Amino acid sequence: MTGESRGRLTSLDALRGVAVLLMIEQHVGMWLWRGPDEGLTRMDYPVLVAFNAIGGYGAPLFIGLAGVGSALMGASQREGLDTILVRRGLALMGFGLLLNLVTPSWFSWVSWFALHLMGFSMALTPIWRRISVRALLGTMVVIMAATPVVQLWLGTPDHLDNVRMRDLSLPGGALRIALAEGQYPILPWMAVFLAGFVAGRWTREGRFVRIVWLGVAVLAATACCYLALVLLGSGAPAVLERGFRIKLGFFPASLSVVGLMLALGMIGIGVTLLTTRPAENHPLVVLGRASLTIFLVHVWLFREASRPMGLWSALGPVPTLATIGAFAVLCTIAARRWQQVGYRWGAEWLLRRAGGP
Repeated sequence: MTGESRGRLTSLDALRGVAVLLMIEQHVGMWLWRGPDEGLTRMDYPVLVAFNAIGGYGAPLFIGLAGVGSALMGASQREGLDTILVRRGLALMGFGLLLNLVTPSWFSWVSWFALHLMGFSMALTPIWRRISVRALLGTMVVIMAATPVVQLWLGTPDHLDNVRMRDLSLPGGALRIALAEGQYPILPWMAVFLAGFVAGRWTREGRFVRIVWLGVAVLAATACCYLALVLLGSGAPAVLERGFRIKLGFFPASLSVVGLMLALGMIGIGVTLLTTRPAENHPLVVLGRASLTIFLVHVWLFREASRPMGLWSALGPVPTLATIGAFAVLCTIAARRWQQVGYRWGAEWLLRRAGGP
């Protein structure tokens, strides 16, 4: 066990492991399954449909946990901490750029995915760690409130496809994509990171119940806004309708979806910290500690390399589910063996060293 691993909370690593499994089952199921057979619809495949729906929780959970980790690291007394935090954030954005370049079927060099959002938010940790919890929560609310306003101002469509989310020809170019029209843009997803940052502050103080109550409060506020939308009907303001009308998909995400994901994330983090303390070699813990590497590898393998191998959108439901299970087991076995050498040369190992000595 490395010195760094001794200072980690295995509960949080296990939650990252859960996010890894959610990510694998959603992406592999979506990318390899050939779709419904003739005469059937997607609803005739309840397991795959449920996997896809539940898997959407993976990326928001990663973002919230990135906020927790940044807060815990930001509270240390390490010399040159601000420089380390900025360098790690920029390194994580660099991994995002690498993923853009090796996955041209999905991204272009300007695409803004979860790694970019987490890296950018982490690079701002020297600011976040100097302001109060109240100010952090206020910033979180402002980000969420600004989201529908900016989307309406930009004329963001109700549905964003991959072509639109990498289109540099629109006014604002790359800034527009990063701010509001990428896969996980700053508005509204930085709010999830900041909620995680607040949870990290309370984690350090042992106030785990507060994290649960934060999730409950966000869930209640989201429900109230949606109820107001329903009661006002056609008379609802455009901002409220844009923000809280329920629709499927994250691109762009409505505040009803973001509020739900944020709330579930905080409740999950708080309850996990209150109830579990898994062992260092627990399968979820080892998966969580190799999560960045698994993320990078699985996206390239199943999104890009599957095409020349003839596996893209080619498998029936049973082979797809078998592939999901086999890859998850393989990752778990490999991560447990890799733990013995401190995950040397993996993305996490490189990210730690990007912060400097």
